Amino acid sequence: MAHEDSPRPLTVSVVGAGIGGLAAAVALQIGAGIGVQVNALRVLEHLGASRENLKGVSYEGITIFDSKTGEGVARRWLLPDMDQNRSLSCHRSDVHDELMRLAVGEGEGHPIELRLGSRVVDCSPEDGTVTLEGGQVIQADLVIGADGLHSTIRTTVLGHPQKATASGFSCFRSVIDASKLRDISDTDWFTGGLPGMKSLYDKEGDYRLAVMYLCRGGSLINLVALYSDPHQDDPGQHRLIILTVPTSKGQYFAGWSPVGTREELLQTFQTFHPKFVELFSLADSPILRWQLRVLPVLDTWIRGRAALLGDAAHATLPTLGQGAAAAIEEAGALGCLLPLGTRREDVPSRLEAYQAVRKPRGDYINREALEQAIDPSKRGLYLRSLEVQTYLLGHNAIRDAQEYYEKHFK
Repeated sequence: MAHEDSPRPLTVSVVGAGIGGLAAAVALQIGAGIGVQVNALRVLEHLGASRENLKGVSYEGITIFDSKTGEGVARRWLLPDMDQNRSLSCHRSDVHDELMRLAVGEGEGHPIELRLGSRVVDCSPEDGTVTLEGGQVIQADLVIGADGLHSTIRTTVLGHPQKATASGFSCFRSVIDASKLRDISDTDWFTGGLPGMKSLYDKEGDYRLAVMYLCRGGSLINLVALYSDPHQDDPGQHRLIILTVPTSKGQYFAGWSPVGTREELLQTFQTFHPKFVELFSLADSPILRWQLRVLPVLDTWIRGRAALLGDAAHATLPTLGQGAAAAIEEAGALGCLLPLGTRREDVPSRLEAYQAVRKPRGDYINREALEQAIDPSKRGLYLRSLEVQTYLLGHNAIRDAQEYYEKHFK
């Protein structure tokens, strides 16, 4: 029980319980596979996350293979301190589980109430209310829209709908049991060499890129295979299944997801070197098949008592591997700018600070991720450029937000 002189904690409604939403819930606790690069790890560790619980595999760089010849070139991260501060490749649900532990487990701060299956249909940014399907209205001092690509909160913040547009790219996603590697003849290209991601790039014809890496302590292989898709809006491609997401506490319903088949995957990448196709053949159906869409740079991320975070603000292509990292950074920054003692009347000005600190970086990731896919001269720039790596991986979101807070609000 708080002392009578203690500041009243803000009440915060976080819409969306994915990685960004849970990270925001943890940071604001006042009173498939992903690359968790070092800029995101700095925030997760600040929030109390355990690297052991993330079950990550060392991610020291990327080996780029010519999809036709099978020859590869290893590229380590260019930053000089990366040996001491390594990135990890993780299973998305392991990161989600660790954030869930921090959010609802025992610990410091005001307890978090998690509402699963509660669809938000409206929001009043000025009043700080969200309306659930069925009519229940929830009042808060602050509303965080971490509700992804098809965000409801984005519509109310902007004052109009803003749909994500077709990018011209789709991707297959699959998680493969690493023990299946024993069933194929050539695994040295995948298991040997530089620890980290293996990138298979088609230099000729339409854009095709497959990325594979170990996660969950090396027991699983994550596969993401991107390709040019001129038929994104063809209704015939929209086959859906009910997706349940496995967690350490069982499974929960996550909604409808588009699917493909192993045969479609193999047909799309049939001209790749046989050793790559052999590994693709280990993927079990159904395989997720996402039509990748992107948001234009938004005019604003904030309005009144509401702010956008993650894909709701800057959904883009996965070419930089920074989508989840940016959401985690934004969550950490919000926690720094809205510490215990923040008054309800302070919230709008703190959100203006959040936008000033975070939006330029989010907009850069949005644009650069798209350009490094559609502009042939920029493909692979992330791996070649010390400047880009320094900007993305060398960033300390907690330090920058704390410095801004000290300068403007102390």
